[in-house]
Amino acid sequence: MINLKWYNIINYKEISVVAPNEKLAESLRLLKQQQDAGHRVFRSRQFTRTHRERLVKAGFLLEVVKGWYMLSRPGEPEGSSTSWYASFFEFVAAYCDTRFGENWYLSPEASLAYHAEDTVVPRQVLVHTSLGSNNNLKLKFDTALFDYKTSEMVEPEDIIVVDNLRLLSLPAALIRASPTLFTKRDINLHVALVQVRDVSDVLAKLLAGGQSSVAGRLAGAFRAIGRPEHADRITRSMTAAGYRVLEHNPFERPMAALGSTATDSACSRRIRCLWASMRDVVLAVFPVAPGIPADTEAYLADLTDRYVEDAYHSLSIEGYQVSEGLIAKIAAGAWKPEASNEDRQDRNALAAKGYFQAFKQVRESVIQILKRDNPGRVVRQQHHDWYMQLFEPSVLAGILEAKHLAGYRANMVYIRNARHAPPRYEAVRAAMPTLFDLLTEETEPAVRAVLGHFVFVYLHPYMDGNGRMGRFLMNAMLASGGYPWTVVKVSDRNQYMRALDQASSDGNIEPFARFIATCVELQQAASAAANKHQND
Repeated sequence: MINLKWYNIINYKEISVVAPNEKLAESLRLLKQQQDAGHRVFRSRQFTRTHRERLVKAGFLLEVVKGWYMLSRPGEPEGSSTSWYASFFEFVAAYCDTRFGENWYLSPEASLAYHAEDTVVPRQVLVHTSLGSNNNLKLKFDTALFDYKTSEMVEPEDIIVVDNLRLLSLPAALIRASPTLFTKRDINLHVALVQVRDVSDVLAKLLAGGQSSVAGRLAGAFRAIGRPEHADRITRSMTAAGYRVLEHNPFERPMAALGSTATDSACSRRIRCLWASMRDVVLAVFPVAPGIPADTEAYLADLTDRYVEDAYHSLSIEGYQVSEGLIAKIAAGAWKPEASNEDRQDRNALAAKGYFQAFKQVRESVIQILKRDNPGRVVRQQHHDWYMQLFEPSVLAGILEAKHLAGYRANMVYIRNARHAPPRYEAVRAAMPTLFDLLTEETEPAVRAVLGHFVFVYLHPYMDGNGRMGRFLMNAMLASGGYPWTVVKVSDRNQYMRALDQASSDGNIEPFARFIATCVELQQAASAAANKHQND
């Protein structure tokens, strides 16, 4: 159920008019007209008082600040932030357009975050406008909008509009980036700088403004990320124009090591940077890999023995109401949907059946990995098969349309109560091959397991099933180092969710790495105790 799932796919276009009376139905029809026009945020005057109050009472509208409302879902748990995070930037754009017209733009920090495809909702977003009052408008869930009054408005060509947000162009944002951003948001700066194919536009602004100190900082930054040709051109051109440039590296840590290629998308570059920056943290907290066992049959037998426990916890984490008895019944072939309409329509049983099929498919992938096939290549080739098995029963039962088996999502999704929003679906298609490249190139099984799971969920490539798929991926990568198949227990769900959100929203992988390491160590201890008991 939605109140138990740790992620939540929102598709407001699927709101159906199931009104208890015609009055609410009439209000919902008006709301749907606004929604079909692409709106999730509304001014109060877009509805009459009667319709607005009716929709608020029914749970379809929620007040943001006085005079402003957003779409919400009836029955969503009290304190759920998902709808707000999904609407945050739309609110910023609509509110600023209403107050400031075209006389505003996102700060350099916020603009660079957008250019770098940093999809985390900030605690505070700063907009620059000559009409501002330096007011900090407090919003829902500890977020805020600060209108910074400035007399320095940029040239029209320095503004680009993306998703109705007025951003600084990439060259204009880099010129205005404060020195602290290079340490506080170094991955965003790295991803943004790599996108500069030709430094001409940046250099033109430096020369026009005579900004020698900024030139020294940007030259040092370009050299630090492995673009010495850009750095040399900036310093030579500024010197030729009569300016003295003192080049210096504004980053605190080595940035060239984070890597990326000229053909990478912004999202792919971000994944590479996250992987490189988090790798050593994982290795510092994870137990040493035992290595692929000599007795692979015993390893596979142990994996199979864990099926019922694993399925119960993995499905329960996602909100399905399943029992170990139901799972065992399906594994034994005693579930008969062809003979029982109740079995055929039982959502929980369909999910359990799909999990059983997918588990068997993952086991086949593990067999290849234990034969020392490259684990990244195995998962690249077979993860879609896992996904198809996971949802085939629901498609055959008519619960889901067949198109759900096609592959990666074609819509936005939002992770429940997380400030991080998964990338646009277009970015997923470029980023998933990068994930498999990283898995293929990685030499440490612990890193493959922890960062493979984290990045998979960070991207959320499918419309549903991402948590289950992420844990399957984690266990396939654990097998590549001889670690046991490891169960994430439903009783640890809150800690698991928080740790993933810290990694996605704050870039802090340590809590998640420690959490998975503890799960692995507990599984290793349990296996050792069971073997000792068997031998005794």
